[in-house]
Amino acid sequence: MNERIAQYKDKIVQYWNQFSKKQKTIFISTLALIIVAIVVLTMQLSKTEYEVAFKDLNSSDSAGIMNYLDTNNIPYKLGSDGKTISVPSTQAARIKVDVGSQGIVQNGSIGFRTFDNSSSIGTTDSEFNVKYNNALNGEVEQLLTRMNGISQAKVLVTLPKESVFAGADDQEKGNASVVLTFKPGYNPNQETIDGYFNLVKTAVPNLPIENITMMEGEGGAELLPSARGGQGTLSSSVEENFTLQKKFENEVRQNVRQFLSRFMGANKVDVLVVSKLNFDKVQSKQNLVTPVDEENMKGIEISVQEISKNYTGKANPDSGVAGTGQTQVPTYPSGSSTGDVTSEDLSKTINYEVNRITKDIVSSPYSVKDLTINVAVEPPTGQKTVDQPTKDAIQNILVNIVRASLSDSGATYTDAELAKKVSVYSQPFGGEETQTKGLQLSKGVLWGIGLAALALLAGGGFLIFRRRKQREEMEEDFPLPAPTEFPSISLESVTNESQVRKQLETLAKKKPEEFVNLLRTWLADE
Repeated sequence: MNERIAQYKDKIVQYWNQFSKKQKTIFISTLALIIVAIVVLTMQLSKTEYEVAFKDLNSSDSAGIMNYLDTNNIPYKLGSDGKTISVPSTQAARIKVDVGSQGIVQNGSIGFRTFDNSSSIGTTDSEFNVKYNNALNGEVEQLLTRMNGISQAKVLVTLPKESVFAGADDQEKGNASVVLTFKPGYNPNQETIDGYFNLVKTAVPNLPIENITMMEGEGGAELLPSARGGQGTLSSSVEENFTLQKKFENEVRQNVRQFLSRFMGANKVDVLVVSKLNFDKVQSKQNLVTPVDEENMKGIEISVQEISKNYTGKANPDSGVAGTGQTQVPTYPSGSSTGDVTSEDLSKTINYEVNRITKDIVSSPYSVKDLTINVAVEPPTGQKTVDQPTKDAIQNILVNIVRASLSDSGATYTDAELAKKVSVYSQPFGGEETQTKGLQLSKGVLWGIGLAALALLAGGGFLIFRRRKQREEMEEDFPLPAPTEFPSISLESVTNESQVRKQLETLAKKKPEEFVNLLRTWLADE
């Protein structure tokens, strides 16, 4: 057996020695590249990709999910904080559905599911009330943790004792204490806080809002509903104003950069915008009275009253008028009339209907009070600075933008004042550094590497086959000289050990293959 293996080894060595050094180098390089490609492909294709399926878990929920995964022989990874569990991405959706359907994740709360697996036989009223109260607390906690921004909730509800002798209005009211832990960076506004209070109020029977105490966890302040003068944990209006200001600045910056980049080139313009917005909210009321017919300044006639009086007769009756005439006694009527008289009295009253307009005006609080724009432009290739005409054109564009933005500010600015609010300067930009986050090959690239390796292997095999065929053709055209025959060793005719040694050394140097075969024959005979 060993002799046969040695023969195969000798044939392999002889076959390998037939190739030139260049062919051996190509073959070894190709083989090494194929092995590397196979190893990389095997590692990538057999690698299990994990996806975060559960996060923000407490210890009891983490233990329940881990127990479920271990029971079903599903691999998983537990986060360093013990609050996240990752599962294979191919099974993530199914695992989420299975865990959710079994109610494993309870956020540390038991809820009313505790009554599904327990029997009420043998349970006293006190024990049942305790279980019910705990289950109610758990249900409210689960509802709160489903709200946006809440990572953890702790609820303690105190239910009043019901009395059969008291009416619905005379029953005692319940109380609730709530501690909320918000996610990092989340600050609820007053509308959201009112939603928390209403959720607790409607979840617990006979619980008014004024009996709910809600606190922010980790030393936070008390949360108050709007009915008790609540205004949020932080000034939500200030935060909203800051967000609007940044949004306005970003829009101006983006518009200026996009417009100038079309002329100066991409990544050759940088813009800094600083603004000041007026957030004062002004509310006014106007009572306007306007005519219906504005052209004639008249309204609609809704009622007309005309009174006409006519009189014809003597100017003074026989009794006379007291105190008249030259010969008459003052304050005593005269005895004769003065003649005929005619009189007419006309009066007309018209009631007009006019337009009465009442306007409640709320001025927009988002007006630009001040605005400055600074632009840095990279000089063109071969220039150290941007030429003056280009600077003037850019400055005129910026001045027009600032003028349009400040049109509702209530102030009047001259061109010189507007020019002070913009600036343009030349600034060579440094090359952007590219940061590599490590070699990440997609499956397509890996398959490409594998195909390239196979192509190289095929090319190397074809080249070796072609070289070998050419060598065989050359050997056929030029026959090799006959090998020199060396005399064999006859140990029976040699008695001197020194001669035997010399002949063996000569045979080992000149014909090593025959020497090896000779040794193998001796060993086999022994």
